[in-house]
Amino acid sequence: MFKITVQKNFSASHIIRGYPGECGRLHGHNWKVKVVVKTEKLDRYGMAIDFKEISEILNDIIEKVDHYHLNDIPPFDKEQPTAENIAKFFYDEVKQRLSGREGVEIDFVEIWETEKYSAIYQEL
Repeated sequence: MFKITVQKNFSASHIIRGYPGECGRLHGHNWKVKVVVKTEKLDRYGMAIDFKEISEILNDIIEKVDHYHLNDIPPFDKEQPTAENIAKFFYDEVKQRLSGREGVEIDFVEIWETEKYSAIYQEL
């Protein structure tokens, strides 16, 4: 099994609605997102998938959230913009974009709110 990792950063604010603490107030993060894809086979160039292709997919998704207040944009206008839900959002978006690509699938997404705190989403 081969795994390819791409990491990017974005900035966004959020509020965890109803949370009885600091996270219940408006605040922002410089988020880091890591996407890991996997495959059993390499292509004719000896690659699982071109890093550039995953990077472009990730850039497209980041455009939807970078420098936005997450609570104002779907799906976070209805669900809590927690690191867990943001990780699932990125996972679902990458999975959809890779759906037509034979033999390459998403493994997991990890989102960091800070250098110390992250959440991972992975389907079993």
